Amino acid sequence: MLYIERDQDGEITGLRNNPSAQANEKKPVTDAEVLSFLNKKVGDESFLHLLSLSDVGIIRILEDLVELLIKKNILLLTELPEEAQDKIKQRKMLRDKMYNQDIMVEDIL
Repeated sequence: MLYIERDQDGEITGLRNNPSAQANEKKPVTDAEVLSFLNKKVGDESFLHLLSLSDVGIIRILEDLVELLIKKNILLLTELPEEAQDKIKQRKMLRDKMYNQDIMVEDIL
């Protein structure tokens, strides 16, 4: 989610990763108004940045899906390539450690 900064006419003037006094309205990166603002103000580089932001969300969905399939015994972890198994185990270990130790992690954008 992005935080939207607007001018007096209600037009988007900026996008922020975190809320501020000027930017407290939340919109997804795929919102038509956000994309329109970016199309007017910036080039392809920002669209690549938005695409990478959405990739993070998709990765989390895929992680959850794989975990669910494993829990339901539809998929065995050992059926995946060894490199995929290692990555899944590493991310699960990091996520477990983060939640068990109450570590705060800032969004990486």
